[in-house]
Amino acid sequence: MSAETGALTDSHCHLAEDVLFTQLPDIIAAAKQAGVSRFLVPAVRRRDWERVIQLSRLPEVCAAALGLHPWFDVENPADDLAALAQALQQHPALWVGEIGLDFHHATDAEARARQTQRFVAQLDLAQQYQRPIVLHHVRASAAVFAAFQQTGFKQGGIAHAFSGSVETAQLFIKQGFKIGIGMMLLNPNAKKLRHAAAVLPLDALVLETDSPFMLRDAVNTPANVRQVAETLAQLRGESLTHIAMQTEANLNRLFLKN
Repeated sequence: MSAETGALTDSHCHLAEDVLFTQLPDIIAAAKQAGVSRFLVPAVRRRDWERVIQLSRLPEVCAAALGLHPWFDVENPADDLAALAQALQQHPALWVGEIGLDFHHATDAEARARQTQRFVAQLDLAQQYQRPIVLHHVRASAAVFAAFQQTGFKQGGIAHAFSGSVETAQLFIKQGFKIGIGMMLLNPNAKKLRHAAAVLPLDALVLETDSPFMLRDAVNTPANVRQVAETLAQLRGESLTHIAMQTEANLNRLFLKN
């Protein structure tokens, strides 16, 4: 991507994962070659946090987030939440994430209750320290919005890996969220997502890969944001330059809010 076309940001990449972290200079160089110059890096487990904080010091990392992903139960939630609060106090630029609810992964009432308890506690911290969140939500939109109401959370953030309807996206937008459009957009069968990406206001969208995940037989990398941007441009009938400029502006507004 040329300077005239504009640079892109991967608004969700797990650079702390070993498969990326151990070859980080090459990963960043390949991304820049594809026109991807910035990265937002969330954590998923407490053991990631120190590495994510380390990554946050890189000039290419425009934001980083610490949190407890809904997939991973923790032995001592109170201790982890206290550590998260301390980290947010010490690092004023950190977001909270990746946090949320995944009712596809948690199928029974007890597991869903544990997820919800951790999510609500992390929302409370995000609201207390006025930080945006990186939101994971799968088959749980109603419960997510109920948690927002319960906690009074109003800091917004990114609804990561969105795959839902236009109507659900509009509810997130009203809550101050940008809609994360990722690798699923490349699937011609993802008709609901493709329709939403085509008709939602462009000023509500950001681009992501969720690397190193989302590809069945290969390691996903931030360079693939270029493919997401190109596909979005085709679906909307807009230029790649316009997509790049607007999605970058959308992210920058979130950063200014923080």
